[in-house]
Amino acid sequence: MSSTAPQSSFIRPADRIASFKNYFFADLNKVIAGLKANGMDIIRLDIGSPDLAPPEFIRNHMIERARRDDTHGYTAYGGTPEYHKAVAHYYRERFGVELTPVKETLALLGSKEGLFELSLCLLNPGDIALLPDPGYPTYAAGAFVAGAECYNLPLLRENHFLPDLKAIPAEVARRAKILWLNYPNNPTGAVAPLSFFEEAVEFAKRYEIVIAHDAPYVDVCFDGYRAPSILQVPGAKDVAVEFNSLSKTYNMAGWRLGMAVGNEKLIGYLHTYKSQADTSHFGPILDAGALAMTGDQSWLEKRNLIYKERRDYVVAGLRQAGFTVEAPPAAIYVWAGLPAGTTETSEEFCSRLLHDTGVSITPGTVYGSYGEGYVRVSLCTPADRTAQAMQRLVEWRKVQV
Repeated sequence: MSSTAPQSSFIRPADRIASFKNYFFADLNKVIAGLKANGMDIIRLDIGSPDLAPPEFIRNHMIERARRDDTHGYTAYGGTPEYHKAVAHYYRERFGVELTPVKETLALLGSKEGLFELSLCLLNPGDIALLPDPGYPTYAAGAFVAGAECYNLPLLRENHFLPDLKAIPAEVARRAKILWLNYPNNPTGAVAPLSFFEEAVEFAKRYEIVIAHDAPYVDVCFDGYRAPSILQVPGAKDVAVEFNSLSKTYNMAGWRLGMAVGNEKLIGYLHTYKSQADTSHFGPILDAGALAMTGDQSWLEKRNLIYKERRDYVVAGLRQAGFTVEAPPAAIYVWAGLPAGTTETSEEFCSRLLHDTGVSITPGTVYGSYGEGYVRVSLCTPADRTAQAMQRLVEWRKVQV
């Protein structure tokens, strides 16, 4: 019997994913693995993965629930009643926003899931999604898979990294289905006043556009700043859904717990989609998440002081190295303009820094074309290593200039 090569030429990806590239951090991980294999000490200030653990009372509650014999079956689609009630409690206590637990709240497998799926629930070919640039890549990915068009809204330093809604052409706004907002912002660390959200809600109602507000950093704030929810705007629930996450607020990134809240129709569409795609969470994780939102919140202030210390090391180091940077009042990133006179792209600069010093930061173009000339530095590395990374950067820049 003769052997022939496998005939796999017929195996091709669907058109909607054929042009997708690897996620930036997946490729970066391979580069870093190679440098480590050659003995280089790498300090990662690139990806926003919290390195701190949730407090013991949250972990212990999950462990206790997992030890029971009756907590290992399927749980309710979209979250247990207790989880829905906890989300409503959190929004009432934190923002003064009233939510109907089941109709206006939904458990997510991390908020990223909901961000992607909302586009699949709402967008048709020919529709437009209004996207911040720079912005979280998942917004564009969802629109692309749905077959919609993307219209980028520049986030510029001179406008405090807020989109200029008045600059959107009327013919674009009339075709738009979703306006994506994200404050406190990734990657810029910028924040939005409630007055901006009021403007956005008025804009969305005028053009009949859904607002999707990505808000996972509302509880990572510094220097007395307290981030608002867009749902605090009167009438916001008529047009808006907000995505939040326990990943950043409660150091539970690997637990994959998030939420969508707001407009009842939008929550219903997401619930229907999810009922086809997944079968909810492990019950003890939902129970622990509910406790996180309803239990002691005082530990968050101490946690934020840890991030603040790291932020201050990063800001001081970047300034010493010649970057243009402001201390962000929230989120876990510092956004910095490349030193004056830099002729490289942000990607070239970051690659050379990594290979020369072992310090890994993220080029701004990962988040869009308006990220060129910027870098993002994550605050998810212990203070001593963050300080060491900044010292390496400063010494490296002295040799460059």
